[in-house]
Amino acid sequence: MASRLTPAPSRETEFFWSGLKDQKLLIQRCADCQTLRVPPRPMCGRCQSLQWDCVESTGRGTVCSYVMPKYPPLPFLEYPYIVALIDLEEGVRMVSNLCDVAPEEVTNGMAVEAFYEAFNDDELVLHQFRPAR
Repeated sequence: MASRLTPAPSRETEFFWSGLKDQKLLIQRCADCQTLRVPPRPMCGRCQSLQWDCVESTGRGTVCSYVMPKYPPLPFLEYPYIVALIDLEEGVRMVSNLCDVAPEEVTNGMAVEAFYEAFNDDELVLHQFRPAR
């Protein structure tokens, strides 16, 4: 069994998944008005442009909110696990897992940093976050 479900990249998300394989956290940016957007999508919500590129995130941010799902139990996850909403330094929010911290030590506003973990025999690389060092 796979240790994580593998996403199906689209035209708008292929850059993101390829970036993770290179250990880069990439954020989609409107090529016309420079607005950053997460998750990636075809059209800019601000100026309706269909033109975009991407920028590399520093991978640093803070915990905005978090939850520890328990049900339904999934056989490929180790419990407890923490799903966090991360405010990146670049001004966008992203959902990810929070690792290397006890659940009772997590706080809103906690400084975190990205790291990259390979799954499914190294075919899938995902961004994860841990407390900033």
